[in-house]
Amino acid sequence: MTPISPTARPFGFWRLDDRRFSATWDSGVGARLSGGRWNPQGMATVYCSVDPGVAILEVAVHKGFETLNAVPHVLSNGEISLEDADVHIVEPALVPNKLWLYPCATSAAQQAFGGKLLSGHDFVLFPSAVSRHSWNLLFNPERAAGKYVLKLQESLDLDPRLNPPRTTTPRSR
Repeated sequence: MTPISPTARPFGFWRLDDRRFSATWDSGVGARLSGGRWNPQGMATVYCSVDPGVAILEVAVHKGFETLNAVPHVLSNGEISLEDADVHIVEPALVPNKLWLYPCATSAAQQAFGGKLLSGHDFVLFPSAVSRHSWNLLFNPERAAGKYVLKLQESLDLDPRLNPPRTTTPRSR
């Protein structure tokens, strides 16, 4: 796991959204409606990464590179105001069920664990299940309001090599 210091200034984060939702990138409405890996249904939660590449991978694992290549997406970069923000790091050794750190089905206990942390802290850093040495930053937009700023939003122009054309190989006779 890559060491992380949320006291480094500035402390930035990244998020990838379908362009249709770029204006509401920090609403947390999707996670509120359906629940997420670390939040129960009903709790608005914004899922971000501390690295733009991991933000892309976190979305690609659900949508696929074909969709990211064909549907316009926006990469947002935010920054936490550390003077008055509480950033909690979830150390892997302290997670009650180690399987929660790996790609697997989400459980109600996992969502409750994350929900409790998100209720008690402005921002929570969770290990990424997609990239084992990376971190995701989550926050409840109501609790964290005023403690972060949007620095930029730009179009995602995905390298087309990540979505090569399908080829058919001629059959041997």
